[in-house]
Formats: sequence, C-alpha cells, structure tokens
Amino acid sequence: MSTEQELEAAETKLKQMDHSEQHYFNSYNHHGIHEEMLKDEVRTRSYMKSIVDNKHIFKDKVVLDVGCGTGILSMFAAKAGAKHVIGVDMSTIIFKAREIVEVNGLSDKITLIQGKMEEITLPFEKVDIIISEWMGYFLLYESMLDTVLYARDRYLAKDGLIFPDKATIFVAGIEDGDYKEEKIGFWDNVYGFNYSPLKATALSEPLVDTVDMKAVVTDPTPVLTLDLYKCTTADLAFSCPFDLVARRDDYIHALVAWFDIDFTACHKTVRFSTGPHTKYTHWKQTVFYIKDVLTVQQGERIECSLHNRPNEKNKRDLDIKIQYRLDTQDPKRQAEGTCLYKMC
Repeated sequence: MSTEQELEAAETKLKQMDHSEQHYFNSYNHHGIHEEMLKDEVRTRSYMKSIVDNKHIFKDKVVLDVGCGTGILSMFAAKAGAKHVIGVDMSTIIFKAREIVEVNGLSDKITLIQGKMEEITLPFEKVDIIISEWMGYFLLYESMLDTVLYARDRYLAKDGLIFPDKATIFVAGIEDGDYKEEKIGFWDNVYGFNYSPLKATALSEPLVDTVDMKAVVTDPTPVLTLDLYKCTTADLAFSCPFDLVARRDDYIHALVAWFDIDFTACHKTVRFSTGPHTKYTHWKQTVFYIKDVLTVQQGERIECSLHNRPNEKNKRDLDIKIQYRLDTQDPKRQAEGTCLYKMC
C-alpha cells in the first residue's frame, strides 16, 4: 500500500470513529501542537536526558513508543543504541514522522505504525522498554494513560522498563481575587444585565494557566501517586481526602493542581515538575475556583477531598468534585462547600 493510500485509509477510519475520538486524534494531526510540545524544554530535555544519558539501559533493546507523534522519543531511543524502536500513533502526523525518521537516517532502526495501540499488532511479541509522553492537563485529561497501561499488559516483557514510571498530582490553595472577579464576577453585570445563570458554568470550568508562586497560600499536598508498573485503569478514578495548611494570613479563592514526573529506571532518577515553583511547561497548572472566599490565618487547615473520574459519555473528559471546609475557631470565617467541575 502506498503512503497516499495508507493516508486515505487512515483518514477514512478516523471519520468512522465517534465524534469525541475524532476530535481527540484529529487535534494531533496538525504540526502546531507538536511544535508546542517540542519547544517545551522541560518536557523534551527530560525525556532526552532519561534516554540518551542511559545508553547502557537502551543498548540492543526493543523499544515501544506509545503515541509517538513526530517521533522524537523514538529517535532518542535509536540514538541511545536500541536494537529496534516501534512507534505507534493513530493521528496522521505519523506520516510526517516517517519522513522525519528517514531524513535523519534512522529508517532501519525505527518502524512507525499508524493505528490505535489497542487494535494493531506489533512485529515483536514482547518489548523490553515502553516510552511514552502520555500526560495531559491535570495529568489525566485525555485518558492516554489507559493506552499505555494496555501496551504494558500486552507487550512489556517480564522485568521490562517504563519511561517515565511514576507520576504525582499535587494541590495547593491560592489567592487569586483579581482574576476570579474578572472570570466569575463578570457575569453579575454584563452591560447592565444580570447574567448570573452563567456563573455556575464559569465556576465549573477549570482554568489551565500559569500561577505565580507568590499566589500560593498553603503548603502543597499530594493527592495521587501512580506507579506505572502496578497501577490499573481503575486507579485513575480516585477519591482522596487531604488537608491544606495556610503558610500565612491571606485569602484563598481557588485550588491549583500540577504534577511531577519521575524516570526512576534511569541510573540516576530524572524528574521534572509542572508546578508554579518551577520553569514553564506547556501543561501549565490547573486552577479550580471555589464558591467561597476563604479567609485563613497562618497554620489553619482547610479540610478537603477531591474526587476524579472519566466522564461517562466521553472518557477523555474528566468529572471532578472538590469539597472543602475551613477548620477555624472563628465562627465568622467558617466556610464549607462542594464544587463540581468538568474538564473538557
């Protein structure tokens, strides 16, 4: 089958998928999103360091790149001495990836397969290493981790390795009154009209944006840690109670979430964070505005719980519930509430 025929077949198959799946895979057909990811130096250099600086681990190994995109991780693995690399991606960007691999003289080392990981058959029964950049906003948005876990269970050899193999979500409280007023309070007076029915909608949409470290009011706390060797898809729908402790007297208008990633299979662990305390990444942070303004004093606790699950109609979207209660002796400052969010 020629490249043109294969591309036409791929586009036909995409059109036959349900709308949400079409939207997901088509979003990765365009070079712009890949440019953004490649230019994210924290992301890309962390992968490069974990792979290229560990040639003794990759030498003569069969490597699977799940969701290979433009093939950068596959080429890192080939450069590190892998015996062969198989990259798999459903989006049609993979046809450009083949051209990229060819012009870099790596076609004999890298095989790129267009299709869904769950539906294709690899040319190897087992692989020694799985590499993947599967993380979405709030770590789990888009549910690509499901596909990595499928590949692990189906193809990873006993004692095989996963890059990266650990992920942790953190949450903290932030002061963000000006933006909350701009985003949420806007609906109270729209050119003289009361638009408050849209206020609940505005509150229910998490904001993906960068947060200034100066805005962080509480100590961060982990709410989910995933070991990719052991976790299952069931673990991705989770509930976690946690406390946030105020660092100073301030106000809390929202909770902010980010994630850290670890490559512990390396000779020396490689780690990067997407938090407000570190260098910018394209994941930024995820902000959940709450109904109340919490007036906190240093050392006070906000008792919280976070519940996350894939949306029933579209598994790539997330339904998130956050409950909070300010634990204070001052009855005038007591506050508690429940907020529902949809990440889509």
